[in-house]
Amino acid sequence: MAAKKSGGRKYGKSASKSVKRAMHKRKSGTLKSGRSGRTVKSRDQAIAIGLSEAREKGAKVPRKRAAKKGGRKSASKSGGRKTARRK
Repeated sequence: MAAKKSGGRKYGKSASKSVKRAMHKRKSGTLKSGRSGRTVKSRDQAIAIGLSEAREKGAKVPRKRAAKKGGRKSASKSGGRKTARRK
């Protein structure tokens, strides 16, 4: 078994403060999302907003994960399974 890598903090203290603030705002129902301005209900979304704000302030926060490549596969032109045509 490989030894666990010991390293520093992943996020800085100021980053965790901004996430904490976002979580408190979410609980009180005053945290709003981006352009739409809708109230945030998801815990994950609140964390993402907190980290994003910390990034803007220049806190120690890892880069955003890249979106998964590929996406949704489109249907083929043939239309799937073959059926016998009527004459």
